[in-house]
Amino acid sequence: MGTAMPILETERLIIRPFRLDDVDRIAQVRSVDDADENRRYIAGSIASGEYLASLGQPPYGDRAVVRKADDRLIGAVGLVPCLMPFDQLGCFSSGHPPQTIQPNTTEVGLYWELDPAYRRQGYATEAARALIAFAFQTLRLKRIVANTNYDNVASQGVMRKLGMTIDHNLLPEPEWFQVVGILENDM
Repeated sequence: MGTAMPILETERLIIRPFRLDDVDRIAQVRSVDDADENRRYIAGSIASGEYLASLGQPPYGDRAVVRKADDRLIGAVGLVPCLMPFDQLGCFSSGHPPQTIQPNTTEVGLYWELDPAYRRQGYATEAARALIAFAFQTLRLKRIVANTNYDNVASQGVMRKLGMTIDHNLLPEPEWFQVVGILENDM
């Protein structure tokens, strides 16, 4: 069942679709100095969200994370399709990870990124929790995953705060498939 995502609110945040006037602030969030690239990112996010909603498809894509106190865009959060060899993880393979590279499967991934000035203040966890509640309650997803690198301890900390089970790819490949957080819907 596809559905457009409403504007989500938490105690301190508003999670909303991006707007064209967000382009100036998105540079700090993404750490990308190329203005044309940032305009394409914002325009693509807007167009993708509108198009998927018009087709009745799931609301994949990034959304703006805005502080209520000052209406400042401080990050992005979203649901994204994740195509990875999940069967290489013990939690996806009945506790017995295989010894060989496995084929890719698709899961719904949770994405977050914050302006470095607003990290370590609980904003990523707060925004992600709002998106998880929508995904589990409205979309009725079975589970959500998030992935990161071995050295991204901050993202792994957010995964733990969200209650995710954290698993590691024990195989050397693919090199970008290292740490995965998994959160099951206990409906």
